[in-house]
Amino acid sequence: MTNKFIKIGLISISDRASQGIYKDLGIPSLKEWLSSALISSFEAEEHIIPDEFSIIQSTLQDLTDNSHCDLILTTGGTGPALRDITPDATLSIADKELPGFGEQMRQISLHFVPTAILSRQVAVIRKSTLIINLPGQPKAIKQILEGLKDENNNVIVPGIFAAVPYCLDLIGAAYIETNHDIVNAFRPKKR
Repeated sequence: MTNKFIKIGLISISDRASQGIYKDLGIPSLKEWLSSALISSFEAEEHIIPDEFSIIQSTLQDLTDNSHCDLILTTGGTGPALRDITPDATLSIADKELPGFGEQMRQISLHFVPTAILSRQVAVIRKSTLIINLPGQPKAIKQILEGLKDENNNVIVPGIFAAVPYCLDLIGAAYIETNHDIVNAFRPKKR
């Protein structure tokens, strides 16, 4: 377990943001959250792309196969609308699916909105890269990554990022450490 630089791909999937009709908020929110949550150094590679199956697919493949990202976080395109195809494109390039991430994302979101059951967020592994589809709203992104906390900042329901560092360990990606005030990463105790 050596500490190495982590490379993170950040993809905002939105027809309108990719056309410049409105300003993307997903990537800035992710970068801000990662800067506060990670102790480890990271480099982000950013892409704003339309809801097009082949473009999502090729961007994920490029970030995995050529840029060698350890982690890829996408925002947007995870609902039931006809143009929401992010999970479909993500699953098409996957070696393995990790259904627990999607289950936990919906569980957390259900504490805030009943429409969370419409979400189709997924997480997959491709080679030694973890890919997670997040919602497009900055507030929902933070809630899902951090989890539910009480007024004293105690975790009630863990966010999904608590499992990310150990998952990266298991697939041979970069070793990362988190700021315990933001997210307490779980790793099994050594025997």
